[in-house]
Amino acid sequence: MTEIILTPQDREALLAYQRAELTEYHIYTRLARTVRSPENRAVLERIAADELRHSRYWSRITGQEVHPDRLKIWFYTLTGRVLGITFAVKLMERGEEGAQDNYARMEGVVPDVGAIAREEKAHEEALLAMLDEERLRYTGSIVLGLNDALVELTGALAGLTFALQNTQLVAMTGAITGIAAALSMGASEYLSTKAEEDRRDPLRASLYTGIAYIFTVLALVLPYLLLKNPYLCLTTTLAVAVVIIAFFNYYISVARDLPFRQRFLEMAGLSLAVAVVSFGIGILMRTVFGVEL
Repeated sequence: MTEIILTPQDREALLAYQRAELTEYHIYTRLARTVRSPENRAVLERIAADELRHSRYWSRITGQEVHPDRLKIWFYTLTGRVLGITFAVKLMERGEEGAQDNYARMEGVVPDVGAIAREEKAHEEALLAMLDEERLRYTGSIVLGLNDALVELTGALAGLTFALQNTQLVAMTGAITGIAAALSMGASEYLSTKAEEDRRDPLRASLYTGIAYIFTVLALVLPYLLLKNPYLCLTTTLAVAVVIIAFFNYYISVARDLPFRQRFLEMAGLSLAVAVVSFGIGILMRTVFGVEL
């Protein structure tokens, strides 16, 4: 290799690249050990091998060895276990988006480094596209469960809050309504998926829908079990709904490379609009029927 003269700033930058590549090698290696699918494991192992090769390439230029970032390895390995390997690796790659510009800056120092970096990035993206994760195949079922629960139950709880003004009664009524709706939605998703005859398993699709629905029901009803003021409960429930919507849409935006803002505003706006209308219906029903509890 032709001798390359590095300034202290150049050396520092290259050592940072070297450490980043070595860290990603360890992350991909650990994630590969956690997956059951031989195909996904092979993809992750190929990317890990690439990252190790990149790190060694920088090592030959810097003439130094570096240690990986243990905290980052722990974080992304845990994220992969909890939220899935696709989300973890794409979140990690989002954090490295600025690396291409940095590589381009080094082209005058290390010959062809920009072209090499672009080729490696394209190869990595092609490998990531090969990942086939079950939970992402059933995203539509999860969206169905979450969306229906958020829209229907925030509306129901808003209406019940003013109509009943009793947190225990609202919690009980909301839970019964929500669980019954979850079972109904799960059954409907089973029949719908079976009729479509796609690659999804009808039973798993129904379970993803039902579980997403029930999880959302429990999260929305919980404030009514912990707090006494019904209006504070409703405010907290709406805040919880917005947090769930934000988290899920961020997850989808990362895992599927979709825009976050539009999807979040659309889903949050629909849920809150239904809650406002239902609250008004609760006021109307309480006034018309003169219910006092």
